[in-house]
Amino acid sequence: MNDLGNLSVIFDLDGTLVDSEPNYYEATRQLLAGHGVTDFTWAEHERLVGISTLETLALLRDRHGLRPPVAELLAEANRRYLELARTRTRAYPEMRKFVELLATGGVPMAVASGSSPEAIEAILTSTGLGGHLRTTVSADEVPRGKPAPDVFLEAARRLGAAPADCVVLEDAVPGTAAAHAAGMRCIAIPYVTAQADQFGTADLLIRGGQTEFTALLAYDWLASD
Repeated sequence: MNDLGNLSVIFDLDGTLVDSEPNYYEATRQLLAGHGVTDFTWAEHERLVGISTLETLALLRDRHGLRPPVAELLAEANRRYLELARTRTRAYPEMRKFVELLATGGVPMAVASGSSPEAIEAILTSTGLGGHLRTTVSADEVPRGKPAPDVFLEAARRLGAAPADCVVLEDAVPGTAAAHAAGMRCIAIPYVTAQADQFGTADLLIRGGQTEFTALLAYDWLASD
């Protein structure tokens, strides 16, 4: 029985449900190195956390003067990333507990991510989260990626939920802004904790990120609101 009323919960994937950013960094590093750019750093990657792979590659293509079209770079990046994602993606333990707690309570859930549909499926399958998270939306399926609200609004539509009844879990500033623009409440768990002060539109901010997040903390907040 759902004791949270009409609530639905929408999860970002990368950096929120799973620690996939190291895989994205490595895939991007490999791609850029193959095109002669050998100085791509983790710090540079961190500044791109939260925007879609397509938009990331468009930015990097312009920044480094790469010749291939963005579509070609995207295909290569997704291929490299999927190879890593299938074997090297770890779900955050407290997030797994939270998903299981919501599933036990009958709360409708979805994943809304800037990743490709193939990457979302690969990660949910490899981590075993797919059994509870069957409704998914990729930024590839909507006109605009985060910080536009499109991916969250589409997730709500697929769940049959009103945006005002949805709570989003996000690790990045663009995603938190997207949730706010969609008219949804947001629990922010910063992946880059040094950016915590930038999450001004979050309704609940876990300043220490995943090290401070617990399933019971999030569930109790939802239940008390």
